[in-house]
Amino acid sequence: MVDLSFSLRDLEYFLFIMTRVTCFIFVVPFFSGNKNTPRRVKIALGFFTSLLLYNVMLPHENIAYSTVLQYTAIIIKEAATGMLIGFGANVCTMIMSFAGRIIDMEMGLSMASQMDPTTQENTTLTGLMLQYGMMMILICSGMYQYLLKALVETFTLIPINGAIFHTDKIVSHMLLFLGQYLVIGFRICLPVFACLTLLNAILGILAKASPQLNMFSVGIQLKILAGFFVLLLTVGMLGDASNIIFVEMKKMMVFFVGDLM
Repeated sequence: MVDLSFSLRDLEYFLFIMTRVTCFIFVVPFFSGNKNTPRRVKIALGFFTSLLLYNVMLPHENIAYSTVLQYTAIIIKEAATGMLIGFGANVCTMIMSFAGRIIDMEMGLSMASQMDPTTQENTTLTGLMLQYGMMMILICSGMYQYLLKALVETFTLIPINGAIFHTDKIVSHMLLFLGQYLVIGFRICLPVFACLTLLNAILGILAKASPQLNMFSVGIQLKILAGFFVLLLTVGMLGDASNIIFVEMKKMMVFFVGDLM
């Protein structure tokens, strides 16, 4: 006969685990997924993942608190811990959108934006293509398994009610990432940017050599064709670019976990 009884302390400990897990799932890439994904699916994923962790994390620690206000403070702390760790991974995925905006601005497609269902924001065409390409590589490479393993490890490194927020370290690591954000974004869009810059220089010389030609109308078409041609030649580099982003994703998660210890 299966014993399904549990004490109030066990229920409270399970709620602590579920708070961190569900907040992590609602923020981290792939698991947060499309905004059209039903919230019940995300909650169910968080619930069953928390149930597995609850059965593995034995013995259960006795979390000391005496009032409802202290219990609420622990819940808020666990929610902030899960969201901050997930945010460290999610912020790295924005590099592709940044690179795509620069590419489309150079190609003249910056006005042809559309709604990205994953972020509910207007995204350019190339940025959307790079974003979905990176997410497919994340799935094929099994990176989502690393995200779950990292979440499980946080309960060993940062026990329940054991998070200590070092604000100065968090800010310094975010500033360090912003520098890498710009560098990686420009590295991804560099082939198209360099090609179109050279094309602009050639069109400028032709405009001076033959003023009777309308280089504005000719240049728009040439820039779009040249941009798509370079994207076609460099599409094989998407795997390497995604690998660089995944490395940064791991670094940010490690940094944020260290900042909470």
